Amino acid sequence: MTRISRDELAQHIAADIPEGAYVNLGIGAPTLIANYLPAELEIILHTENGLLGMGPAPAPDRVDPDLINAGKQPVTALPGAAYFHHADSFGMMRGGHLDICVLGAFQVSSTGDLANWSTGAPGAIPAVGGAMDLAIGAKEVFVMTDLLGKSGESKLVKSCSYPLTGVGCVSRVYTDHAVFDVTSRGFRVRQLFGDNTVAGLEELTGLDLQGKD
Repeated sequence: MTRISRDELAQHIAADIPEGAYVNLGIGAPTLIANYLPAELEIILHTENGLLGMGPAPAPDRVDPDLINAGKQPVTALPGAAYFHHADSFGMMRGGHLDICVLGAFQVSSTGDLANWSTGAPGAIPAVGGAMDLAIGAKEVFVMTDLLGKSGESKLVKSCSYPLTGVGCVSRVYTDHAVFDVTSRGFRVRQLFGDNTVAGLEELTGLDLQGKD
């Protein structure tokens, strides 16, 4: 089956973010989206360590060690950017001031539950960060993830078996095989990549999916 790269997936997500949106990009793969946002559109990126107006990753010779995102990666600041206290940043997240956040995931359930901070395995290192605040505070939660885990298990599930980050919070899931909307009837295939089919995705996930080939 067709799989697209993370950079290609980041481009798809960037194209779906409307002008004027205030957006938080989660740690890891979602940070790639900043590199593909159209320069002609005003999309304001927020990072929970205290920056509003974050730009794309800098060129290697333009790195400012004082300018980093929540994942400690170097970033740029666009004209008009603002810096503020960590507590104020979380106030923005919890207060419903973000239009969209894009997070990674271990699992997403057919009802939009999100598990992305721990597998619950003995000795697993939890990584909560601001994910719980974003999951309940953002107006829309997009997930960016591979469809299958390292062992071949589907990350789209009927119900999550890992500890939850948020309940019923995810509206759309972008994967390397297809894009899915979360609806009242479960996952609906929004976009297929390459020669993938709904039937093929049902076989991979073990789920009944809405959508047409």
